[in-house]
This record gives sequence, C-alpha cells and structure tokens, in this order.
Amino acid sequence: MPQNALKDLWENYHHNVEIFYDYIKINKELRDLDLKKNLEAKVILCEKAEELLLEPNPINAFRFLQDYHNQWREIGPVPPESKNEIWERFREATSQINKRHHEYFEKQKDEQRKNLEAKMTLCQEVEAINQLEIKNFREFDEKADKVVAVQKMWRTIGFAPKKQNNKVYQRFRDACDAFFEKKRSFYADNKETQQNNLQKKIELCVQAEALQESTDWKAASDALIKLQKEWKEIGPVPRKQSEKSWKRFRKACDHFFERKAAHFSQLDTSYEDNLKAKTAVIEELENFEPGPDVQAAFERLKELQRKWTEIGFVPFGMKDEITNRYRNALNREFDKLKIGDEDKSILKYRNKLDNLRANPKSSRKIRNEREKFFTRIKQLESDIVLWENNIGFFTKSPNADTMIREVREKIENARKMIKMLEEKVKMIDQSGLDE
Repeated sequence: MPQNALKDLWENYHHNVEIFYDYIKINKELRDLDLKKNLEAKVILCEKAEELLLEPNPINAFRFLQDYHNQWREIGPVPPESKNEIWERFREATSQINKRHHEYFEKQKDEQRKNLEAKMTLCQEVEAINQLEIKNFREFDEKADKVVAVQKMWRTIGFAPKKQNNKVYQRFRDACDAFFEKKRSFYADNKETQQNNLQKKIELCVQAEALQESTDWKAASDALIKLQKEWKEIGPVPRKQSEKSWKRFRKACDHFFERKAAHFSQLDTSYEDNLKAKTAVIEELENFEPGPDVQAAFERLKELQRKWTEIGFVPFGMKDEITNRYRNALNREFDKLKIGDEDKSILKYRNKLDNLRANPKSSRKIRNEREKFFTRIKQLESDIVLWENNIGFFTKSPNADTMIREVREKIENARKMIKMLEEKVKMIDQSGLDE
C-alpha cells in the first residue's frame, strides 16, 4: 500500500475493531485479557527493539527493526491507559536505530570519497611514469618496482563510490598494463643485447672452469675475483638462461675456493702454539675488568679481537670448543659495555667473521650471507619508498599525527638497519672471506 495511506488505514481499522468489540458486547473480562496479551506482546517487541541498539552492525539492526514493525501492526489494541506509553517506547527505539542506520551510510559515503581521491592520485603516479622516456634495463627495473609498490598500496585502499569505482579501477589497470606492455616491448627489442651478454657470461664460465683445478692459489684467486667483478658488470641475459649460466659460473668458483680452503686448513702452522695463544686471549677476556672508561674498555676489547684474528689454526679437535669459549667470553664483555645495539651487532659480527676463517666452507657461507644482506637492503629501501608515499595519504585521516609518527619511526629504524647491513657487507669485503 502507499506509505502515506498506511497510517490512516491502520488507525481506522483499529478504531473500528474497538467499536466492533463494543457493538457485539464481548465479555469485558475476556476483552481485558485480550488487551493484556496484546500489551505483553508489544512489550516484548519493545525489548527486542531496544536490544538492537547493542547490535554492532547498523544494517542488520535496521532489517530486524522492519520485521518488528510488521509484527507490531499484526498485534491488536492494548489497554487505553497503556496505548501512548507503549507506542512512545517503541518509537524511541525505532528513532535511534534509524539514526544509526543513516549515520552509517553517511560515514561510508565520506570514506568512499576519500578512497576515490587516493586512487585517483595512484592513477596519476603510474600515468606520470608512462610519460617518461626510459632508455635502459636498470631504469625499467626501478620503475617496475615502483609500479608494483603502487599496486600494493592500491590494494590497501577500500572501495570508491559505486558509480566511480569500476571507472577508476579501469583507469588504474589501463595505466599499469600500458607500463608493463612498454617494458615487454623494450625487452623484446633488446633481445640481441641480452644474447651478447649471455655469450660474454658463457666465456667467463669457460675461464672459471679452466681455473677451478689450479694449485697456483694466489694467481687463480686473483683471476677468479676479477672474473666475478666482470660478471657483475655485464647486463641482463635472457630470463631462461640467467639461472643456468649463474649456477655454472658459481659452481666453478666454489669448487676452486673450497679446494683452496681445504688445502690451507691442512697446513702445519704450529697448531699447539696457536692453541696456547688463543687460550691466553680467552683468559684475558674471562678476567677482563672494563673499568669506568667505557671507550677505553671498548678499544681494549677490539685489540683482543685483533690479536685473536692474527693467531692461526688450532688442532681440529679443539676448534669448536676454543671458538665457542672465545665467542661467549667476548660477547659477554660487549654486552656489559653501555654502547649502542648497532655497535654491539657490528662487533659481534666481526667476531663471527673471525671465527669463520677456520671453516673450510666459510667462503660459500659468507657469499650467501652477503647476498642475503643485499636482498634485505633492497627490501628495506623499497619499504621506505612505500612508507614515505603513504605519509601523503595519512594527512587527510583523523588520526594523521599518530599514523605519521609511527611510519616515520619505521623509516628511521629501517635506515638504521640499512646502515648496519652495509657496514657488515663492507666487513665481509675487507675480510676476503667472500672470495
């Protein structure tokens, strides 16, 4: 029925029902009992409507309320003295639920408008990248990383208004597709360059394989290090051949350096004298007194580290025991000093590098660790770019100051971590253990 006629018809109907009861002269006690039951039923509906005020989902509350209204209309009249009171109670609960329902959709519309603005900004970022003239593989890889970061950010933003949501998504998708199509075209046009790079890397593999059985340790080591540097300077190769060629080159290098490590580990270098010297260093550490001057104590510990490093191999059966004893004593003294966590980490890592010198397979382990450090640095740099971009979107949020402060703390911690990792890479390069 039309809503504007429903109330009048409902009141007219119940008015006639009441007249009907009077005309047919129903027993007053039965009529009162019926009115009481109707009142009890409406009280239950009031209680159910009031419980909906605690429902966390305004949409569900609104839907249940409509059902309660339908039930209310089906219930007959109540005692005249309770009619207004029970209706006002039900109407008050209805008003509050309707208000929550309205506010929910208003808030949702406001959030969707903000989401639309954020998505429009991301579209513009990718479209700006598409306008750039990119001339080499490195630039394409950098821009591809940025586009991927923007795509990740897109997935963190909620829906835009329904009328614009599909449209802005199509715009963003078209911009991303255009970039990656441009990248694919560029790589396809540069296949010849990649084939030339592959040929150069194959030649380096042949040279490395020719050196892998050499016993001229110094000359072969220098030659392989030079080949490794040349490998890094060569540009990309076809994707299908990249991993295969790298494994071949690395296998030859690893074979030589493992042989070299095994050879020198077997040399007689007065192992017993070295054991005594290292034991003396450990005893100095175990009896170490830092004193009031933290910096002086710090330098004394570094000097003990240097002394330990200069001492050669010990008997193989004592290697693990003496190394663990030294590492525990040194770390214990570093932990006592009131120096920054970054400095402690660097010093402990130097201790680790010194210990790895006695390991024949240390070269492979250190190379793997060096690669992990570089990967972690790249990831942190990418995270910093993403977080810095996010700060621009937080300025329009109600809790902007708190969110921006948290993100800046993340950025600062990431930069400290990058600095520490770069220092560890530098230590590896200076140690020569990655050769």
